[in-house]
Amino acid sequence: MSRFYTTPPPLKCLLTSLLLILLALQTPWVYGHGRAAEHHKTADIIVKGRIRDALTNESLTGCTVVIKGSQRGTTTDANGDYSISVPNENAVLVFGFIGYEKQEVVVGNRAILNIELKSEASELSQVVVVGYGSTAKKDVTGAVKSLKSTEFNKGIINSPEQLLQGKVSGVNVTSASGEPGSTQSITIRGPGGVRTGSTPLFVLDGLALDNSSTGGVTNPLNFLNPQDIESIDVLKDASATAIYGSRGANGVVLITTKKGKSGASTLNYSTSYGISTLTRALPVFSADEFRQQVPLVGGVLDDLKSNTDWQKEITRTAYTKNHNLSLGGGSEKTTFYGSFGLQNQDGILKGSQMNRYTGRINISQKLLEDRLTIDANINAAYTNNQRPPIETMIGSAISNNPTYPAYDANGKPAQYQSITNPLTALQLNQDITNITRIVGSISPSFRITKGLVYKLNFGIDNSSSVRNIQSLPNTVPFQDGRLETIYTYNNNRLIENYLTYTHNQGDHNLTALAGHSYQKFSLQGRSSSINKFPISDIQPIYNPGLGQDLTLANNKPTGYATLNELQSFFSRVNYQYKDKYLLTATVRADGSSKFGSNNKYGIFPSFSAGWRLSEEAFMKSSPFSDLKLRAGWGRTGNQEIPSKITQALFTSQVSASTSYPLTATGPYPAGTSYTRLANPDIQWEASDQTDVGLDFALFNGAISGGIDYFRKVSSNILLEVIPADPVQPAGTFWTNVPDMTITNKGLELELMYHYTAKSGFRFDVGGNVTFINNVVNNSPYSVIASGSAQGSGLTSATINGYVNGQPIGTFFLKEFTGFDDKGISTYRDTDGNGLITDKDRIPAGSALPTKQFNVNANSSFKGFDLSANFNGVSGNKLYDNTANSNFYKLRLSKGLNTTPEAIANAGESVNNPAPVSTRYLKNGSFFRLNNLSLGYTVNTKALGIKRWVSGLRVSVTGQNLFVITKYDGYDPEVNTDRTVNGISSYGIDYLSYPKARSVVFGLNLTL
Repeated sequence: MSRFYTTPPPLKCLLTSLLLILLALQTPWVYGHGRAAEHHKTADIIVKGRIRDALTNESLTGCTVVIKGSQRGTTTDANGDYSISVPNENAVLVFGFIGYEKQEVVVGNRAILNIELKSEASELSQVVVVGYGSTAKKDVTGAVKSLKSTEFNKGIINSPEQLLQGKVSGVNVTSASGEPGSTQSITIRGPGGVRTGSTPLFVLDGLALDNSSTGGVTNPLNFLNPQDIESIDVLKDASATAIYGSRGANGVVLITTKKGKSGASTLNYSTSYGISTLTRALPVFSADEFRQQVPLVGGVLDDLKSNTDWQKEITRTAYTKNHNLSLGGGSEKTTFYGSFGLQNQDGILKGSQMNRYTGRINISQKLLEDRLTIDANINAAYTNNQRPPIETMIGSAISNNPTYPAYDANGKPAQYQSITNPLTALQLNQDITNITRIVGSISPSFRITKGLVYKLNFGIDNSSSVRNIQSLPNTVPFQDGRLETIYTYNNNRLIENYLTYTHNQGDHNLTALAGHSYQKFSLQGRSSSINKFPISDIQPIYNPGLGQDLTLANNKPTGYATLNELQSFFSRVNYQYKDKYLLTATVRADGSSKFGSNNKYGIFPSFSAGWRLSEEAFMKSSPFSDLKLRAGWGRTGNQEIPSKITQALFTSQVSASTSYPLTATGPYPAGTSYTRLANPDIQWEASDQTDVGLDFALFNGAISGGIDYFRKVSSNILLEVIPADPVQPAGTFWTNVPDMTITNKGLELELMYHYTAKSGFRFDVGGNVTFINNVVNNSPYSVIASGSAQGSGLTSATINGYVNGQPIGTFFLKEFTGFDDKGISTYRDTDGNGLITDKDRIPAGSALPTKQFNVNANSSFKGFDLSANFNGVSGNKLYDNTANSNFYKLRLSKGLNTTPEAIANAGESVNNPAPVSTRYLKNGSFFRLNNLSLGYTVNTKALGIKRWVSGLRVSVTGQNLFVITKYDGYDPEVNTDRTVNGISSYGIDYLSYPKARSVVFGLNLTL
């Protein structure tokens, strides 16, 4: 494998070590000269006052008041009041609050100092994180959306994607299932690849993460404690994402964790307790209905006189417990933030549970007269995930005869030869994954001279996991017993060096960035198994040596190891003239070890411009407090293909498919032959995107919003194809498909209304809507199939198809037209040859929504606050593979339970088969109340506990309270992964883990 270099230069390693030592030496100073030490000083002057909003006269709770140049500080109470001791009249107090401009005031001879803070106009001064830096919101020229922690979704949250669901236009977040810690599908402005998926690049505190699985089937981002996240910035268009080059085609999500703030140290404890129940069950027949319907379809009723709700038997009321403790603070030179988090979440399916333990330390230290700043972050997480046999349990629960009792006379799960008791399957099968992940980075920055800053960013991401899949030996139902153990090791190392130059002169502002990045990914896994355990009290997981079958045929060990490297050179220039004409230009060159020698590097440029019309003289009398027109174009790439596919592969195995006979009847001689030819010409999958946007705010920010039109065209599509020449050493090979394109285009609209009364009542309401269309063009293949169907008689069928002129996620199916006079299903003969074959399949709609809409509302008054978040989609369809494989008349006649859907047509024959077709294609639109939260902030001063407790808030949150939909499955927000040969599938529901409705009670305490 080609490598760029393997280790950082020794000088950089030495510098990093020295910086860490300096940081360690400085840290005790924080505690030695902290707030406790300052209590011993004699305060000469007590200054009191109240802080209000300059416009509304509303008291501001939680404002910071800090003596400049010291660590001493306080915060305002629920009435906006503060009290602080200062050493003398020359002391300078710094007043700050999120969303307001800071004020510095000399105390003088005043004992009472009332302050009015001005809101940052339309939040234009709000800091937005962009690649390798940050900028003011007013200066952004690309399509970027920033969310602060106060705007995040509330409730039971496992990963950062859930925090922004429904908050950002153009971003569609779908929970693949209701399982704790399940994978979240996130798409920014539509998918652009056939097999590369749609997951954006996640960057945590400057460290680009790898989306590879860390073990099991859980979301790899579950290691992040949502309570540690300060902000999430979403880069949507290529002018914003091109700085990340080869990995920006699907958008970029920048996650910034909380940092300490200078001033008084703050200890925060938050806890929550959630109660979750099944939102809705599938409407299968009850025992009485079953007794009535089976004879009506010609079946023989097997009635054991019970009345069992099998879905109720496998589900439960689940509880989630969260505890988070954080400590932050610091001085003018040193700030720190440390946290510990614990989450124990039970799933609503019995036997399902996720436990997560996290710890984080963020430290910032200034040295050398503030010319050197060192930022260090480390996050450690341990996750334990326990899974029952989900598909077996759900499949049995919706199909089992409801007249069979779930338990025997001894109160144990009843055992049957004819059906599978899901409670027995629960007892006999376990899937346990333990994941340890440590992510850390150190980022020293040095101001070389005025306006010129050098920064080193070194980060490392290590994860290891052990997954044990265990089946206990049993007699009824019979199973041998088996233990399979899978080990996964991931390592991601990043080192970056870059210079930032800032020059301001008169009306001209210039910022230039240039740097180098090297990232190395190492992935390794191996598995082993053993069969045939004796029935005993010792589980296989505790003593694998009891297994009696170690034959290679059944238990051959497997493994893999990949090593990928990425070297990049990047630069960006931002220019502003008179704070109203804005230009940004970016270029990045990426070289990847995944690609062939002829196309190792790819160049990814972008350009964007903005015009702040609101700063023009002719707009000064208009109601617009902000009006900015922006436009941009850029190219990004995608490298998500298997490693080493550009290199030749050989085998020495002797077989009919890997060797060549010397005579017609002779043996196959031993030797070495090709199984894959080298392909040095494979290159990056590229996405060109154009964006035109308008940002506006009226009446001093009372009304604000934005409009964006975008068009993204992906080309050089990477695909595994069948060679045109049949004389090849391999049946398939990888290539860039010429001329094939995938286009996403659409319109995004955002609108927000802010209202604040002088009484203190505040109300915000807004939302966003996205109109988006996706289409595949110039594919040389009539159809690229995906979405494998599950169920008896369906295993060779596919559901999705990539077809010219149709969107990704298209359902390519036979069109169901009803029943003939014999009650047998009929289908449209599209080619008119009198036969119904796969050639008669048609594009029948797509799983991708054409409209996404979200509504958010917040209000507060006298300590009370209320927030609500609604989200929904329309224009999409779902394939109900669960109904296709379980709910048809023939199964009911055989004594298996179904829903009324199976007997909806009285003329249907009981012998009618149920192949894959549009009969089970359903409307996937929905509108959901995602979360509703009510909170109350207690006036600790009125209670007389302000001295010990500076903040106290209680809350109750409802999550997934209702969903409006025509879909009759568990939930319309679903995407069971039914990928075929790496080709992504969409919109398939097969025995998916049901969603829960939750109520969460919370307490937040600040000392």
